[in-house]
Amino acid sequence: MLVPFLIMLREGIEAALIVGIVATYLRQTGRASLMPAVWVGVVLAAALSLFVGAGLQFASAEFPQKMQELFEALVGFVAVGVLTSMVFWMRKVSHSIKGELQASIDEALAHSSGQGQGLALVGIVFFAVAREGLESVFFLLAIFQQSESALGPLGALLGVLAAVAVGFAIYVGGVRLNLRWFFRWTGIFILAVAAGVLSGALRALHEAGFWNHLQTIAFNLSGVLPVDSPLGTVFAGVFGYQDAPAIGELAIYVAYLAITLVWFLTPPGKRSQGEPVARPHHS
Repeated sequence: MLVPFLIMLREGIEAALIVGIVATYLRQTGRASLMPAVWVGVVLAAALSLFVGAGLQFASAEFPQKMQELFEALVGFVAVGVLTSMVFWMRKVSHSIKGELQASIDEALAHSSGQGQGLALVGIVFFAVAREGLESVFFLLAIFQQSESALGPLGALLGVLAAVAVGFAIYVGGVRLNLRWFFRWTGIFILAVAAGVLSGALRALHEAGFWNHLQTIAFNLSGVLPVDSPLGTVFAGVFGYQDAPAIGELAIYVAYLAITLVWFLTPPGKRSQGEPVARPHHS
């Protein structure tokens, strides 16, 4: 439940920031009448994410066992890819996302008029929010396939609601959130979770019969911390813990985590040291 909650909280806050920046800029530049187009873009992006998630889930349910394992592996690899790129993308653009969004709005509205301006704004918001939604869909699908807990969807829903509340508080209430700190620590957590998803994807690939290398058991902690114990279940759900992992699963876990954490925690040479992402506020 914790992992889906934090994933949706982070992705939801990113989406809320995008919508808040757009809404504030439209109001400040006298274009508040275009706000309905913003909400149309948000609704369409949410609908696309739900459609893709439901479609993938229903399609996988019809697969035979081996194909389900292969599908789980592929979804896991895709999820790790999109989550890793998302973490590093936000790290790179966190200080400039406001300016880039405002420039995109100005450019799109300058080349259209009347109803065309609304459509241009729908497109900007749709693609920005849809990116967050589709990233969430693939990661949640991978988490749900590797964990049978019924609390996962509840955690995701609570994460969305919390993100909406935080976004509303930032936009309307003037609440200040240290976004650089927030994205830094949630980024570290997501990379740790992604390492577990990657290890689980390799295991699913083996169960599907496509990977039969490095299957020697690395160690066996079933007598100390069995995976079905209360604490083992928590570790398995959050970090992909296995009490008797194969060498390949352990190696890919450690290698991914070591490379991404070093890369993530090493400050970029030319990164500005200004304030966190600009928060939308009333003028």
